[in-house]
Amino acid sequence: MDGRQLADELTEARATFMATLDRVIAERGPDARVTGEWGVRELVAHLGYWAGHAAEAIHAVEQGRADEFEVGDREVEARNETVARVARETNLATVRRREAASVEALLERLRGIDPSLLGTQLASWGSLHDGIREDGAVHYGDHAADLGGGADAA
Repeated sequence: MDGRQLADELTEARATFMATLDRVIAERGPDARVTGEWGVRELVAHLGYWAGHAAEAIHAVEQGRADEFEVGDREVEARNETVARVARETNLATVRRREAASVEALLERLRGIDPSLLGTQLASWGSLHDGIREDGAVHYGDHAADLGGGADAA
């Protein structure tokens, strides 16, 4: 899968997530708890943050710093907590704009990436290709399924 295919996959997964999220908001309201302790704002901010993380991974590889790009489980938890805290203090429209900007930045990077970089190994995170999918399309798909939509919903 090349960068354009990764971009297309992310675009499709995000569209499914957003349609599902919009349905949940229409049914339960914009302040509904949607996964664990998170509400709509926290979940959207979470996805936007990790899309930005994938763009950072691309940058690290392009800069020859792939071996330094690592995020441990404790750091993931800390980042998720910080993102959720900030999102709770921010209105939904702003959270959505920020998420969209993060995704657009990632899509732009994906559409221009040298395909030979996608196999680069990132510390203990796996290949750049797999990390981009995990932070991008797979992540959006998993959370769409959590909300009762997407390919995994039955």
